[in-house]
This record gives sequence, C-alpha cells and structure tokens, in this order.
Amino acid sequence: MSAHQEIYVSIDVETAGPIPGEYSLLSIGACDVDDETRTFTCELKPISRNADPRALAVSGLSLEALERSGLAPEAAMRAFAHWAEGLVDPQGTLVFVGLNAPFDCSFVNYYFHKYVGRNPFGFTALDIKAYYMGRTACAWSQTKSSAMAAALKPRRRGDHQALHDALYQAELFRRIRSTVSAPGSTPSDQP
Repeated sequence: MSAHQEIYVSIDVETAGPIPGEYSLLSIGACDVDDETRTFTCELKPISRNADPRALAVSGLSLEALERSGLAPEAAMRAFAHWAEGLVDPQGTLVFVGLNAPFDCSFVNYYFHKYVGRNPFGFTALDIKAYYMGRTACAWSQTKSSAMAAALKPRRRGDHQALHDALYQAELFRRIRSTVSAPGSTPSDQP
C-alpha cells in the first residue's frame, strides 16, 4: 500500500481590504513547499472600487493599474486551480499553508467558489502561526513573522509581494516542520 500523497502549498494574497466580497483579491502567490521551482503568481482585476488605503499602501498595488493589467477573476482562479491540481495525483490532497491562513484562505475560498464553483484545497488550511505556537509552546503574541524569523533564521524575507511572501512562508514552514520529531522517534533519529 502506498502512502497518501499530500502536497503542501504555501499561499499568500494581497487584497484591497479585510473581507472577501466587499474588497478585492488583488494578487496571489503560491509555491509547492517542498519544491520551490513549482510556483504560481497572478494579479487580478478588482471586483469593486472598495479599498482600504492602508491595505493598498502595504502591497503597493493600484486598483487603476490592475483594472488595466490584471486578469479577470474567473481566468485567474481557473489558472490557479489548474496549476494547483497539476501538483498532485488524482488520489492526493492539496494542503493550503498560510501565515495567518484564516485571512488568506477566506479570500481564496470565496474567489474559487464564486468564479470556479469549487475550491481544490477544500475548506481548511494549515496556519503557520498556529503550527509554530503548538510546536514551541510560545504565546500567540510571539507568532508574528518577525518573531518566527528571529528564532528560525530563514534566508528569505517577506516584502508583501505575494509570490515572495509565499516562498518566505514555505521556508518558515519547512524550518518549523524539520524540528518536529516523527511519531515514535527520538530527536536523535532526525536528520
């Protein structure tokens, strides 16, 4: 019997505000956690003019520019679904991995259901912040990416460009995961 295939996909989004439907998903970045050569990125046309100026300032994205150059949401989400499904065999599972996954997953899930009719990741996500808290027994306030970076010393840094952040998150996740002992093993059994 072969093991069930799980492909962990680090996903980051940039948005025009705090909630899907009212505010637009503007950019998606994703990578296979264990093979960073497999990436996806796109920018989307906004679905409304609603925007929190602070969100746009963080990402540096412009609604006007994206109206001209972004992909239509349906085309973007179909391309994202096609890319993601190409990572895993038909019996395997895609696992959404995010840093503050509830936020990113809410937009991705909304857009997949609205524009594709289904979400290839399902309705759950693995949150790196919660995973780190569980692994280290730290306080929630110590799960900020800056605190994790200080402890884990990744090569990459986040910069609010969706693909760069997805790659950064993937590295954080791998570093956390590599410190976890497999069931039944001792720390000395780990590479």
